[in-house]
Amino acid sequence: MDLFEHQARQLFEEHGISVPHAEVADTAEGARAAAERLGGRVVVKAQVKTGGRGRAGGVKMATDPAAAQITARQILGMDIKGHTVRTVMVAQPVDIEAEFYVSYVLDRAAGRFLAIASAEGGMDIEEVAASRPEAVARLAIDPKEGVTRAKAADIAAAAGLPADTADTLVELWRVLIREDALLVEVNPLVRTAQGEILALDGKVTLDDNARFRQERWGAERETHDDTLEAAAAAKGLNYVKLDGEVGIIGNGAGLVMSTLDVVAGCGARPANFLDIGGGASAEVMADGLSVVLSDPSVRSVFVNVFGGITACDAVADGIVRALGAVQLTKPLVVRLDGNNAARGRAVLDARAHPLVQQATTMDDAARRAAELAGALHAPRPAHATDAP
Repeated sequence: MDLFEHQARQLFEEHGISVPHAEVADTAEGARAAAERLGGRVVVKAQVKTGGRGRAGGVKMATDPAAAQITARQILGMDIKGHTVRTVMVAQPVDIEAEFYVSYVLDRAAGRFLAIASAEGGMDIEEVAASRPEAVARLAIDPKEGVTRAKAADIAAAAGLPADTADTLVELWRVLIREDALLVEVNPLVRTAQGEILALDGKVTLDDNARFRQERWGAERETHDDTLEAAAAAKGLNYVKLDGEVGIIGNGAGLVMSTLDVVAGCGARPANFLDIGGGASAEVMADGLSVVLSDPSVRSVFVNVFGGITACDAVADGIVRALGAVQLTKPLVVRLDGNNAARGRAVLDARAHPLVQQATTMDDAARRAAELAGALHAPRPAHATDAP
């Protein structure tokens, strides 16, 4: 379950993370009143559960309460990637000195968490990773150890973040663990001209299995018109629509994020984020393929699976059975690694579907998927490994 930005901010505040003062409004008049209480000059931000709000015109500065009212009227009702804006957040502006990116994400396939951080915040992290991979640090987090003060210092040092961000890194980890989150992301985390560390934007994804402990977030639902995301949600899939041509299916959020990065490094654009979780049964795989193939912008599909608890031969069997339930109309590139990978590849070889190809490494599979999508560019410098 994804939270709205203002809900993520609430969680941050509860765990001692500083955020700018802000209020939520669902009318233009309410935005004006909020701006008056916040000092006049404000930022008006669309509240939708998708990225790209700024580029779509969903984040704007307003110089005074009257301008905030006009701006809110323009943003409310907007369609941003199929999501209709029903509320806006009105926030005090911040005098920014530096911007950073930090996140923790569950990597199911590896049975661990990943800390992903960069000193180049405020931008699309996939774009930063594709153009300057050395600028993005990825560190494995042992769930038993967690993020101690010493570990936070290691993360900050690896990413080139200032040492005074370490306390916030520890607090963000507490949000992840104590609130049953699968993803906690701040972009940007900023240092103000006054030397304060603030979370300017936040994204939090909670574990659906913990809904019974997180009932307070169930009252506010988002209205959106993206039929693909609605279809995926109905099937219990963790799917996010993106603006690309290579469909992505993987098991584990960390692996899927790495896959997006590698595909982008080949010059292609990912069409979606789809994490099928720890299992890859025939039903789950069929549901995932059905959603991804329903996207008219998809030209090829990349299935990237690391076999852990669920062995690769079981995954391959799920793919084969899914091919009997879903009409495959676009090329499918499969990379299997980990537990029983050789057997899994043999299962797919025996099926010999004319549109299914295999690759043994993530880089090779990404290049082939990009090539089949007609988007292969010169690969970026060696960066992505085949580790899960």
